[in-house]
Amino acid sequence: MTLQVIGAGFARTGTLSLQQALNDLGFGPTYHMNDVFQNSSHAQKWLDYADAGTADWEGLFANYQSVVDFPAACTWKELYDEYPDAKVVLSVRDPTAWWRSTSEVIYPTRTMFPTWLKLAVPFTQRWLHMVDRLVWSGLFEGRFEDKAHAIKVFEDHVEAVRAHCDPERLLVFDVSQGWQPLCDFLDVPMPLGPFPRLNDSASLQRRFAGIRWGTRLAPLFILLAAGATALRRR
Repeated sequence: MTLQVIGAGFARTGTLSLQQALNDLGFGPTYHMNDVFQNSSHAQKWLDYADAGTADWEGLFANYQSVVDFPAACTWKELYDEYPDAKVVLSVRDPTAWWRSTSEVIYPTRTMFPTWLKLAVPFTQRWLHMVDRLVWSGLFEGRFEDKAHAIKVFEDHVEAVRAHCDPERLLVFDVSQGWQPLCDFLDVPMPLGPFPRLNDSASLQRRFAGIRWGTRLAPLFILLAAGATALRRR
């Protein structure tokens, strides 16, 4: 299995919807940040890439036909050269709307996990470090909160992908366009159902809030349960 589609768009440009669309069109499995969560060794592999500037792409993506979202979008140029037969889908959206969504939904995950969890489950600390190295401190140079700077990084990225890629290998795509341009570009029939609409800001914020408060309240629940058990044994 080798990569057929490289998603070069930043997170919060409809990458989860694009992941599902590629899967539905037969270009899956499609690698996404969620896959880093589901494969605990991958965060370290991406950290190794951040340190060395190289990676075993064939090993990392051995079970995938496509990639979207961070951290893969940080390496679009390397992947473009590594997989000369792969097509590139650059997912885009209005830059100001992108920054607002990212700052409200994704950026706060930097403080999502409490200290006790990072100590008890080292993967969480490794994942946060990986995202910081490649995205917040790397791509955005530690200045994501500077709206003008972050938007410029976004816009410069779009222009860099446009300039570097062979036009025949590149689709600049807004998920609001639906199936037609994506299917035409990939030369596959258009599905009958609607284009996926996943990972809206409100639902993702609720999910992350649940993780944030659940992990912070967990020690209290554990102490209360332990106290109740001790009382029953008296």
